[in-house]
Amino acid sequence: MMAGIYVHIPFCKSKCSYCDFTSYPDKLCYAESYMACVYREMSFRSDELKGRSFDTLYIGGGTPSVIDESYIGMLVASARKNFSLSKDAEVTIELNPGTVTADKISFYKKCGINRFSVGLQSAIDGQLEDIGRIHTAQDFKDCAALLKGENFNADVLIGLKGQTAGDVVYTIDFAAEAGASHISMYALTPEDGTPIYTDYLNGELPDGDEVASLYEAGYARLKELGFVRYEVSNFCKPGKGSLHNLNYWRRGEYIGFGVSASSCIDNVRFTNTFDLDEYFKCILSGHLPVITSEEIDEEGRKEEFVMLALRTSFGLDASEYKRRFGGDFFKDYSAALKKTSRWLDVSGNNVRIKDEFLFVQNSIIVEFLEG
Repeated sequence: MMAGIYVHIPFCKSKCSYCDFTSYPDKLCYAESYMACVYREMSFRSDELKGRSFDTLYIGGGTPSVIDESYIGMLVASARKNFSLSKDAEVTIELNPGTVTADKISFYKKCGINRFSVGLQSAIDGQLEDIGRIHTAQDFKDCAALLKGENFNADVLIGLKGQTAGDVVYTIDFAAEAGASHISMYALTPEDGTPIYTDYLNGELPDGDEVASLYEAGYARLKELGFVRYEVSNFCKPGKGSLHNLNYWRRGEYIGFGVSASSCIDNVRFTNTFDLDEYFKCILSGHLPVITSEEIDEEGRKEEFVMLALRTSFGLDASEYKRRFGGDFFKDYSAALKKTSRWLDVSGNNVRIKDEFLFVQNSIIVEFLEG
């Protein structure tokens, strides 16, 4: 089974109006100290994870590309030093188009990064400005030119203020023409405490039905362009899926480093502190920065397996369910299967949500969790 490594870089130039992640637009001066602590946290886990093989390394944020590239190079080297990271591992870094240069991209490639995730969000400058992005559509195009021939993803947001189906299609075409082999199309979720939540309360954002229409328009265009949907929000050209994300959806193991990073090892889920000062304090005093830890019982493992599998276009493999849990999926979830049958495709051991209902999968999956 696959396993992944995630590293959180919490620094950015400015905070987007929709961002609910742990990120600091005003603390870039701490980057060197922070990265030194991340390297040390990795060394703390080295013996504990000896013998495990990792297939992916994902560097996310925040904006990893905002810090000096040398820190990223040392990060990749530290991961390889402390863990058994496979020689051909997928190594991904998130980029903001407004923070990259040709030299930076070249350095990333030299240190072993072979997949790039670029935050486009929209190809319309007015929409980018409205949500507080620091880049323009041209910045994305320039970044894509530097990544020519590389495996890269473009993030696209739907549900923005005033956004139309035509806007979504235009953005998808823009990303595809720039060379993206993977496009993630996420519906905006206004979180309480973020600036965009005010727009939500004022009724200025598209409602659920309107977002569903935006999604359908985007999905149709992606299909026309040869992108395959393999998870509700993720589309790729054949063979270009994100292995790191697939590991999450298949309920594989993962270890996270840095402030707010989460992990799941040996069916124990634990999360690092969300407080930067507390993170420094823990690492410098020789302690792991974990603030929550819980063992996931068998019922919880079953529910997670079902929920994650049904989010994908592959669906759930009942034989894999039996291998993991020793039970019969069709008997264990007979009531839920009966209640949701009109939304499902069942073929042999495979159960999947029909294509036309995948965007509203939450309302279907909840029947399996309640059952």
